[in-house]
Amino acid sequence: MTITFDQLGLSQPVLQALDLKGYSEPTPIQAQAIPPVLEGRDLMGIAQTGTGKTAAFMLPSIDRLRAADNQTPFKSCRMLVLAPTRELAGQIAQSAKDYGALAGLKVHSIVGGTSVNKDRNKLHRGTDILVATPGRLLDLIDQKAFRLDAVEVLVLDEADQMLDLGFIHALRKISELVPDDRQTLFFSATMPKQIQELVGKYCHDPVKVSVTPAATTAERIDQYLFMVQQDEKQALLELILSERHKVPGKFERVLIFTRTKHGADRVVKKLAQRGIPANAIHGNKSQPQRQRALDEFKRAKTPILIATDVAARGIDIPGVSHVINYELPNVPEQYVHRIGRTARAGADGVAIAFCAEDERAYLKDITRNTDAEFERLPLPDNFRAVVEGVGPTKPPAKQPRQRVSPKPKGGARGASGAAGGQGEGQQRKPKAKHPARKGRPQGAGAGAGGQGRPGGNRNRNRNRSGGGQNASRG
Repeated sequence: MTITFDQLGLSQPVLQALDLKGYSEPTPIQAQAIPPVLEGRDLMGIAQTGTGKTAAFMLPSIDRLRAADNQTPFKSCRMLVLAPTRELAGQIAQSAKDYGALAGLKVHSIVGGTSVNKDRNKLHRGTDILVATPGRLLDLIDQKAFRLDAVEVLVLDEADQMLDLGFIHALRKISELVPDDRQTLFFSATMPKQIQELVGKYCHDPVKVSVTPAATTAERIDQYLFMVQQDEKQALLELILSERHKVPGKFERVLIFTRTKHGADRVVKKLAQRGIPANAIHGNKSQPQRQRALDEFKRAKTPILIATDVAARGIDIPGVSHVINYELPNVPEQYVHRIGRTARAGADGVAIAFCAEDERAYLKDITRNTDAEFERLPLPDNFRAVVEGVGPTKPPAKQPRQRVSPKPKGGARGASGAAGGQGEGQQRKPKAKHPARKGRPQGAGAGAGGQGRPGGNRNRNRNRSGGGQNASRG
């Protein structure tokens, strides 16, 4: 039996907003989570990325805030959503604005990498829903520019990613600042031991919902593997992206993961040398740079994006056809989050992994701790030639600079001198610095039409004439 949103108890304004977005049937996580959240229960949700978690907590929370009809608190918020990355925070905030468009609720987001003064000013009068990264939120709290004493609903989204990024101390501090009688909604794609401990601390008798087992890869993703040397990965990537080596699926938007920021920049630079445009997104990029890269990726203006794991949870863009693990993650669960950027909203996707000899242990951990199943692909037939420099992926060798002789300044006059006699002056020799002292003639040549005068102090500034003299100055 098919369940619709209007059967879950949502209010008419929220249903109208869903209708405007073309949503009629809830996903499994939404169908399980919305009813208990509407009842005011705490909730622990285990769901893979791309399953609709944002709507699962945002839709019922908007209804509860609207029904309570409390005033917007000064320098505080009624609902606080914590997200691990700037990109994810921005997308959650946009969803809140879309879903709450007819509910009359104020929505703001604050993230690192932007002006803290602007954040302080826009939150001075408070807001109903605030989506924030933990670091920036604590900056405002430390400056006495924001408080958490009016929070009615606290949401931790992608909690396991927050732990990976080192936000555990920030989360503990924030938990001490929110009211004890709040409602807490806790979402994570995986369920390691630390997450279970956090749930016990943050939640009171939570309802537990799960739509997929922990560390499960998406069913609609075909996964492939190349075994390749570390220093040969760039050549393989260029062959694939330039479609000189065919891989399954049609390229639309390609998301490529590296382990380090510098590695991401290096891949972008080398692709650019081959005429393959790409952007990078990582923690060293400013927020405007990251947003511009995402916008160009979303519009397919630059359909190749190189990212580090910090962006793995924050990219919710339909149409990502391929995810390429240029370097395997050293945490198995991270692999799940990476490939979860494709096959979203019911679409199919392709995940390709490059594995070098020193990454075999990472590959073994991934296959042992997740349900990942790889189909191994052979290297291209022309791959060895490409790596050894015969193919098109090696930069062209620099040509040695040719020494060009200077053009004779007096060529025309030298020619006329030669016509009157046999002059030498087709190419003028450099003058001696002190010709008189060295006893060298000032004129370099003589012809039948005139005798070159000897150079000396008394003759240095004289006005010379004659065909031979012209030839000497050629």
